[in-house]
Amino acid sequence: YPFIGLGRALQRSGVDVTVITNGHFADAVTGTGLKFKAVGTVEQYAAITQDRDLWHPRRGFELVARAWIELMPETYAVIRDHYVPGQTVVVASAPVFGARVAQEHLGVPLATVHLQPATIRSLHETPRLPLVPPSDWQPRLCRRLVYWLADQFVDRMVAAPLNAFRAQFQLAPVRRVLRDWWVSPQLVVGLFPDWFAPPQPDWPPQILLAGFPLYDGAAPDDLPAEVAGFLATGAPPIVFTPGSAMRHGAAFFRTAVEACRRLGRRGILLTRYPEQLPGNLPAEVRWFGFQPLGRLLPQCAALVHHGGIGTTAQGLAAGIPQLIMPIAFDQPDNAARAVRLGVARTITSRAFHPRAAARVLAALLESPEIARQCQRLASRAAAPQRLDAACAAICRLA
Repeated sequence: YPFIGLGRALQRSGVDVTVITNGHFADAVTGTGLKFKAVGTVEQYAAITQDRDLWHPRRGFELVARAWIELMPETYAVIRDHYVPGQTVVVASAPVFGARVAQEHLGVPLATVHLQPATIRSLHETPRLPLVPPSDWQPRLCRRLVYWLADQFVDRMVAAPLNAFRAQFQLAPVRRVLRDWWVSPQLVVGLFPDWFAPPQPDWPPQILLAGFPLYDGAAPDDLPAEVAGFLATGAPPIVFTPGSAMRHGAAFFRTAVEACRRLGRRGILLTRYPEQLPGNLPAEVRWFGFQPLGRLLPQCAALVHHGGIGTTAQGLAAGIPQLIMPIAFDQPDNAARAVRLGVARTITSRAFHPRAAARVLAALLESPEIARQCQRLASRAAAPQRLDAACAAICRLA
């Protein structure tokens, strides 16, 4: 969705946009009027999301890294076949290795996108990484060691197949892939604002922060009748979502229902996979499939979620408190930043049981200071963003 949001902004400025991604997202892309080209199969996407390891702090990264490598030749080929010198620019997430190889071998202009600040390394304000203690108290030498160990871990998985592919084009081998190679030297776009993650002295000098895109689906302006009807029949509910790709959230939803009961609050459970839900939901708790958070959350009391950057941003824009249960990837860092901003609390997955969740939610909902800070940040998060500046910088690369 962030890439669709950026693509729509480019389209409005007169650019012909093709989104290259897994076929699972074909309808989401073509429904906006953007062109679509599939890489990878729907079956591959389903296999990854069905794998419990996806949500493990270490094994999840390994699972995704293998997908980066598997898709590299196909992605490179699609870019090669679409490239028109002087007219084409590629905008790609940092792990899209095929785009970076195409830049080096074919000279394709490339803008690397960081959806979240966790993927930008810094020895100053070091992101909160999975399985790593908070860096606030760590001396800089320890932070360097953490990054060195991370580089060894990543290189062990990806450097050999990456360099084997590069060798086909007589490109020199690379080491320290995440430190020295994976972002474009021409332009880096951060799809978040500077008040969420202030730029650090050791960030790439070519970075431009464009703010949160906040695109959440080409849906009608109004919520579905059953959602609107539930919202209209009582107090604002608490929204619970473990992420759109989560298929193993049964414990999360059981806790959600019981926490609502303890608090005497209404709840909305969001998931595309209802087999995770407990049976016989109480009348005050309803389940719905995907809903556009930009229209739903402003009518709700609080948001409980996994800490994905898109969900975090929508909670900020809605001006409601957030309880975040981070598991893997960028989630711990997004959660830590929301806590520092004074609008959220975090809870570990191990501690996420009804009594603890209800206690933390009660503190969030009853705090006037948190309510005021939520409202202050809502106007900043939902304000017109710098996507126009990002679009102009991307077009200049051509």
